[in-house]
Amino acid sequence: MKVLCLADVIRLKQVEHVKNEKHVLQEIRHPFVVNLLWSDRDDICIYMLFEYVCGGELFSYLRNAGRFSTSTGNFYSAEIISALDYLHSKNIVYRDLKPENLLLDSEGHLKITDFGFAKKLTDRTWTLCGTPEYLAPEIIQSKGHNKAVDWWALGKFHTIL
Repeated sequence: MKVLCLADVIRLKQVEHVKNEKHVLQEIRHPFVVNLLWSDRDDICIYMLFEYVCGGELFSYLRNAGRFSTSTGNFYSAEIISALDYLHSKNIVYRDLKPENLLLDSEGHLKITDFGFAKKLTDRTWTLCGTPEYLAPEIIQSKGHNKAVDWWALGKFHTIL
């Protein structure tokens, strides 16, 4: 469960990001994306209940392994490609692909989580967001960006596997 304090969301100017995250998650269902089961709010907090994904972050496994075998890296990349292709078909750009945002389920499959930077997109956006190591040049240069930034991040991600 994700619990966000409304005062913090407002103070940190994250209102749009939280709204985008909730709306995106309500629209999508894919085997390699964590599913939002329920959401609500009261005067103090916003609550989002997600499916339970028991395996932990891919980051932890990668840190322990150092690197994955080529076949394991390709397997995980293929699952991410499937998820990104699905998101892009819904005109959603994810914008924060990194090992910390990938969970492993009980069968060893990936699930993308943390849609705080995700956005429904028709053309381009100019918001500077994401994790520095995975940012595409067009984000850094403030030239406006689109779904292609997710593919850039996937390429960067695949090189560390």
